[in-house]
Amino acid sequence: MNSPLIQLLVLAGIAVFLILRLKNVLGTRDGFEQPPLPKPQARSRTGPEFEVIDGGPDLDITDHVEEDSPAAKALAEMKRVEPSFSVTEFLGGARSAYEMIVMGYEKGELSDIQPFLAEDIYESFVDGIAAREDQGLTVESNFIGVRELKLVDATFDDDTQEAELTIRFVAELTSVVRNAEGEVIDGDPKEIKRQKDTWSFARVMGADDPNWLLVSTDA
Repeated sequence: MNSPLIQLLVLAGIAVFLILRLKNVLGTRDGFEQPPLPKPQARSRTGPEFEVIDGGPDLDITDHVEEDSPAAKALAEMKRVEPSFSVTEFLGGARSAYEMIVMGYEKGELSDIQPFLAEDIYESFVDGIAAREDQGLTVESNFIGVRELKLVDATFDDDTQEAELTIRFVAELTSVVRNAEGEVIDGDPKEIKRQKDTWSFARVMGADDPNWLLVSTDA
């Protein structure tokens, strides 16, 4: 056996010996592994990390009426019976209903607004329009907009579950009244008038019918 071959066998034996020694010391690992870190000890908690404030005023109510007032308590009862009820959304709907009802009466067109009128209110509107027509009068109006809207009162009947909300409207519009000959006998088409109304709407909370009815039109 020649000398280079002997040297090669000796080196191979040394390499095998070193590999076996390393395996005994390190063990078998796949890829790169770090030694496990000690688990941090759980800190004792003396209190919650944050506080949840429960209760407090309902801003959907106190934004419109005084807190703890009879009206506020009535609104709270409405929400208890019908949790989806929103005072703010109701007032937005009342603003649109006011314009629709005013213009329906001015134009003498009640079919679209009848579903939103209590029976006695509807009948009074019919009588008013009939009296106007008997005199040969026509009204021309242009609704400018609602400038002010305020919830002034709210009541709730525990026995009947009926809610009633009273709203003060201040609106601007132009209006003229013409006689049978087309002559203007009242108003000015270029003059913007300010109209103030206090209306009350009522509804049984929790009922399937979502419509609020106009039950009073005191000016």
